[in-house]
Amino acid sequence: GVLFHDGRELTAADVVYTFRSFLDPDFRGRSGAYRLLAAVEALDAYTVRFVLKEPFGSFPVNLVMGIVQEGSGATNARQPIGTGPYRLSQFTADDRLVLDAFEQYYGGAPRNSRVVLKVVPDDTMRGLELRKGTVDIVVNDLSPDIAWQLREEGRLRVETSPGTDYAYVGMNLRDPLLANVHVRKAIGHAIDRGAIVKYLRRGYARTAVGIVPPMSWAFEPDVLELPYDPAEARRLLDEAGFPDPDGPAPRFRLTLKTSTSEVYRLQAAAIQHDLSRVGIALDVRSSEFQTLFADVVRGNFQLYTLQFVGVTDPDMLRRVFHSRQEPPAGLNRVFYSNPDVDTLIDRASSAATDEERRAYYSRAQQVIAQDVPYIGLWYRTNLAVYQPDLEGVRLSPIADYTFLKDVERRSTVESRPADGM
Repeated sequence: GVLFHDGRELTAADVVYTFRSFLDPDFRGRSGAYRLLAAVEALDAYTVRFVLKEPFGSFPVNLVMGIVQEGSGATNARQPIGTGPYRLSQFTADDRLVLDAFEQYYGGAPRNSRVVLKVVPDDTMRGLELRKGTVDIVVNDLSPDIAWQLREEGRLRVETSPGTDYAYVGMNLRDPLLANVHVRKAIGHAIDRGAIVKYLRRGYARTAVGIVPPMSWAFEPDVLELPYDPAEARRLLDEAGFPDPDGPAPRFRLTLKTSTSEVYRLQAAAIQHDLSRVGIALDVRSSEFQTLFADVVRGNFQLYTLQFVGVTDPDMLRRVFHSRQEPPAGLNRVFYSNPDVDTLIDRASSAATDEERRAYYSRAQQVIAQDVPYIGLWYRTNLAVYQPDLEGVRLSPIADYTFLKDVERRSTVESRPADGM
C-alpha cells in the first residue's frame, strides 16, 4: 500500500476528499480544470468513480496530482502530509525548506537522506553559490549568460533537456492597430527569433511554433510560420495601409509590457530594435511581475511578453484560445475569437478517441497560426547546473524535482545530505 508520511495508508476516501474540494464553490485554487466534474465517490477502499457532466478527453491528465488526507483541511497549509519520497522537516520563510527522506515511500527509499531547498533571490548570487560549492544544483533558475559562463569554466556539470515552457508575444486583438492580421503577421516577420535564441538565450531554447510543444502527441508541425523577413514585414504593413512615411517618423507606435527581469528587458529591447527596422516605434514598459500580470488579466496592454510553464496537454488550446475563456473564466487574455476554432476545440474535447482528438487539435492549431493571436518566441531548454560529484540528475520535459530522489554523491558510499538542491 501507499503510506502517508504519518504512517497512515492512502485510500479511496482520501482521493474523494481531495477532488471533492474542487467542487466546493468556496474553494480557492486549481478548480478550473475540474469544471466538468459532476461527482466523485468511493466504490471501495481502493476504487474511485468520477462522473463528468459531459465527455472530456483531457480529464484523465488532471488526475495526476497530489492527494491530501481526508479531513486535513487547512492543516495542509501549515504542515502538509503527503506520500512522496520526502517529508517536510523544516520550513523557514524566505530562507529554506528542509525535506527528510521517507524510508517507507512506495517507490523505494531515496538515495540521499535529505534535500535542502534554499531561497536565493538574486540570480548572480545563485551562480556564486554554485561556484563556491555552497549549493549543489540549480534547475532552470540561472540567466542564460550565467549558465553559459559556468559551462565554459568547465568545473560544474550541465544537464539539459527539451522543455515545454512557451515564451510568446501576446497581442490585444481589441486594439484598432492589432486587430489587423496583416499588422500581426508583419510583427512576426520583423522579430528575429533565431537571434534571440542564439544570443540572448545562449542556445538554451528553440524557436517556437505554437503553444503545444513539439514533444506532445497532439503537436501539429504543418502550420503557418513567420520566419524572420523584414522585407515581407514592410510589404505587409504597406498592404495594411501603413506606408513608411518620409523622414524619421514611424508608421505607428505600439507599447510592449514586460517584466523587470534583466533577461526579459533585454529581450524586449531586441524586439524594439527589430520593429524599428520596419518602421514600428515600440515603447517598452517594464514592471514587477504582479503589476504586469494584473495589466494582462485586465486587458490593459497592446503587446506583452510572458511564458506558459509546463504545457503538457492540448486542452491548453481551449483555455487560451476558446472565445468563452476570456478572463476571469480562462486564459484567453488577447480576446481571440474564431467560431471555427471554438467548434474544433469543442469537438476535440468530446471526441471518443485520441485519433479523433488529434485530428481536431491539429486543424485548430493550423487555423490559430493563420490568425496570429500570439507570436511564439521560444521553447525553453531545461537546464540544470550542478556539482561534479553528483550522479542521477535527469530532467523531465516539465523540469520537476522528482529526480532528486535518485541523486547521490559519487565520492561516497553512504550519500551525505544534499544541501541546496
